[in-house]
Amino acid sequence: MRALGVVSASAAVVLGVAGSALACNISDFSAEAKCDGQKGIIVVTDTDLSGTPATITVFRQNAGGVEKQIGEQEVKGSAEGAQVTFQENWQPNATYRVHVKATTILDRDITPILSSPAVSCKTGSPTPPASSTPKPSPSKSAPAESPTPSASASSSAPASAAPSNAPSPAAGSSNLAETGADSNTGLIAGIAGALVAVGGGAVFFGMRRRGTRGNG
Repeated sequence: MRALGVVSASAAVVLGVAGSALACNISDFSAEAKCDGQKGIIVVTDTDLSGTPATITVFRQNAGGVEKQIGEQEVKGSAEGAQVTFQENWQPNATYRVHVKATTILDRDITPILSSPAVSCKTGSPTPPASSTPKPSPSKSAPAESPTPSASASSSAPASAAPSNAPSPAAGSSNLAETGADSNTGLIAGIAGALVAVGGGAVFFGMRRRGTRGNG
């Protein structure tokens, strides 16, 4: 009887140890603030070998100790680690309280309190665009140069237009002067002078003849 009692007691101890080892424990849970592209997420991992269903609730701790519930999901642990993801676009150095409840076995917070990284997910992504930022600057200087030629072209255009307009009246006036009143006036003046000379000669000879006749 004593042997049976010792065996049963040993079996109870072994079963108790094994049961406690397989029981859902807060150390089976971990939380991490990560980046999914440019957005933040919170991932909770459950490595409970017993596979006990657990409810995970995430709270964001604001200033003054005020908390805001981010979300609540259920997870069933596994040796590989079952994960649940909360779409929380966290800010740098934010703090979150992650609570785990598994029936009547576990009702505790994951410790220590989860803190997000000091750098947001978006600050890493602007780094590539930062390298492309210098590229737009040349493009901006290029447009600045292009207006300059256009302005000079516009200013040169009126300048060229002005001389083109000026010669046209000058040419017209020169043509008129060469083919118009100037050349005809000289001709008429010459003819008039010749007529005056002829008339004067005729008068002179006429008066002379009269004088000759009177003397005779």
